[in-house]
Amino acid sequence: GVEFVSDNPPLTPALLDALDGTVTSCAVAIAETGTIVLDGGESQGRRVLTLVPDYHLVVVPRSRVVPSVPAAIARLEATRPLTWISGPSATSDIELQRIEGVHGPRTLEVVLVR
Repeated sequence: GVEFVSDNPPLTPALLDALDGTVTSCAVAIAETGTIVLDGGESQGRRVLTLVPDYHLVVVPRSRVVPSVPAAIARLEATRPLTWISGPSATSDIELQRIEGVHGPRTLEVVLVR
């Protein structure tokens, strides 16, 4: 019952919004903070793929897990667009009412593989 959809040619935001979710990998995962870093690499695709669908599954090879933020920075290329995911997006309105889930998927799951 699972249908895989390719992003080639690139899907429109409306088509991405109609999908149940997306599956990507990451550039690096940080053990200390639980942060996932995306850099638009081949296993991740365009940034919009991880922001529009309501569900995002990140498959993390164990070799991409580093202990700390400095170790992650050492592995990343500063010339690539980086998205750091450390928790739900949030903002506050003018009355300082905190609202979570402002943008990005409603559900993020991470699977660590050997």
